[in-house]
Amino acid sequence: MELPYTEPYKIKTTESIRQGTCAEREKWIKESGYNLFKLRSDHVFIDLLTDSGTGAMSDEQWAEIMKGDESYAGSRSYFKLSDTVKELLGMPYFLPTHQGRAAENVLFSALIKEGDVIPGNSHFDTTKGHIEFRKAAAIDCTIDEAFDTSGFYPFKGNLDLKKLEKVFKKYPKEKIPLCIITITCNTSGGQPVSMKNIKEVSALCKKYGIRLFFDAARFAENAFFIKTREEEYMNVGIRDIVRGMFSYADGATMSCKKDAIVNIGGFIALRDKEIFDKASVFNIMFEGYLTYGGMSGRDMAALAQGLWEGTDFQYLESRIRQVAYLGDKLKYYNIPIQEPTGGHAVFVDAKRFLPKLPKQQFQAQTLAVELYKEGGVRGVEIGTLLADRNPQTRENRYPKLELLRLAIPRRVYTYNHMDYVAACMANIYNRRNEITTGYKIIKEAPIMRHFTIELEKL
Repeated sequence: MELPYTEPYKIKTTESIRQGTCAEREKWIKESGYNLFKLRSDHVFIDLLTDSGTGAMSDEQWAEIMKGDESYAGSRSYFKLSDTVKELLGMPYFLPTHQGRAAENVLFSALIKEGDVIPGNSHFDTTKGHIEFRKAAAIDCTIDEAFDTSGFYPFKGNLDLKKLEKVFKKYPKEKIPLCIITITCNTSGGQPVSMKNIKEVSALCKKYGIRLFFDAARFAENAFFIKTREEEYMNVGIRDIVRGMFSYADGATMSCKKDAIVNIGGFIALRDKEIFDKASVFNIMFEGYLTYGGMSGRDMAALAQGLWEGTDFQYLESRIRQVAYLGDKLKYYNIPIQEPTGGHAVFVDAKRFLPKLPKQQFQAQTLAVELYKEGGVRGVEIGTLLADRNPQTRENRYPKLELLRLAIPRRVYTYNHMDYVAACMANIYNRRNEITTGYKIIKEAPIMRHFTIELEKL
């Protein structure tokens, strides 16, 4: 008999969670302005809002917490982290930050100015927010296959080389401070970028004299997909693939709350000392001294350990199998999702789920609210609310994809939890024709509105 797959870890500590009643959830979500970010965590049964900082740390990481060196300058925890980043990524310069958007803030302060354009593959919310805050423009060059959620294409995070070269030809290189590859590409459904595409984008950037940077929050999951979907790399180790990926980039920002399995932390990795020196000034201004960058010593120590664990094949296989399991369960119930499933989340296609609901009434947000009311499951909208308004016209931007993201924390939930989530989605799908109205905005921030927006039921 072939042995069934099992996770490469056992559970040491548990935390109680409470489901709540339907009436309570109706009350709580209304009080939150129908914004799932504003819910108290005690009012959530299964929390799939984000995989950022919500994973379970290992015993080895908790041991590192106890060994952290809290020296303001020259902490040995800093050097442990710095050495780990340099060894894994092969980049000689390193700046710690307290999280990924802080790394973007520091790097973009050094590189981006008003009027610049930054091409990439479906920039995520904080990336685009930091670009547009500086009165620059993010230009999406993702391949068209990414926007057909029912089509199976193994690397939907890839950049379209023709779209990218069109940007390079249209604007002088002085207006293009960098090109960004997000690995994996969150906004297109947690989709990976192939090594072949990374090489081709790097060559094109070199041809036009443009720097290439990674948004590397989920770089290890991307490496797993290269190993399992790109035939040339099936016999190559994850860390060798990682070093190969980063060999084509000039630098990277990382939210370590994802693939490094910690609750806080980020960094900038660089090849160019001139950019490092320039960014160091902003790091000190915004984050802290260069050898802690907004983190405690214990956080840096746990992060260094987490980077090694996060690039272990057995761990990655366990992680991505669970995501695929939820995706398969949803497909079993005929629920439309972005296929194939990505590395950190399952993305439900709200346009196909609620085709009769007008886009102006926020299909993905409506579906997210319904899921919470159905079973206390918190997901997040990756659609019109997140896309925000056009900075010039102030009109809503309606993206090609309107998705409900179910982001799975690392080493937190069991397969029974996934079954529960799928059953909740199935119940909503069975009554989808009864969902005839959505929501309208009654209060929003001028940028990155989705975090604090308030809505009203129509």
